[in-house]
Amino acid sequence: MLYTEQTVRDSIRHKDGKRVFYLGPEDRLTPAARSFLRLEHIELCESEETGRRKPMPDKPEHMTHLNAETLVGKDHPRIALRGMVDALEAEILLCQKEAGGAPKVFAALGEILKAVRHAMRCEVLGEPMPEVKLCGMSAAQLRERSHHPEKYYSQPHFMPQVQDDKLLLQLNRLRTQVRQCELAAYRAFQKGNEKPDREDLILFWNRLSSLLWILMIQRKKEGA
Repeated sequence: MLYTEQTVRDSIRHKDGKRVFYLGPEDRLTPAARSFLRLEHIELCESEETGRRKPMPDKPEHMTHLNAETLVGKDHPRIALRGMVDALEAEILLCQKEAGGAPKVFAALGEILKAVRHAMRCEVLGEPMPEVKLCGMSAAQLRERSHHPEKYYSQPHFMPQVQDDKLLLQLNRLRTQVRQCELAAYRAFQKGNEKPDREDLILFWNRLSSLLWILMIQRKKEGA
């Protein structure tokens, strides 16, 4: 099997508290996959499942890998979520480019991008998402400050207007896209009328939208 970077990401295992990747004698890595393993300091191990692993069938064009062993339709809710997160990352980078003259916003967006990529990793690998803490604020603090901005920032809630500066409007667009990721995560992990799986990820997306609202509040307060 030829492993791409994405299929490598989907196949990371844990051994003795470390991330490892098992490669069989007939398996090969693309240059991007090998570079990813090196940069992430992931140990490359000889497969323990050599001769026992079921071969992955040829992938039809209308299907894609949910993980190393499972093929699903490209409209699978978790695949849809990953696509939305991919688009969000692109928007974060564009917004960060616009924030070059606003160091605090620039730094916050860098932290957001890192957190989003970690959330994606946790979803793909089935790992728990650590307790939400963004820009020094816990999940509870993010909720409190976003609900009561006048108390914390002397700036009431407001509706964005065309007169607001471009960076503020781009932050607003990011906020709405994060909301869409939250809804996509809910659709991906809902279980009928029961509580959805991966409430940790759903909470992350909810609090991330709170942080973006806080950044907008702060920008508005500065008179931008």
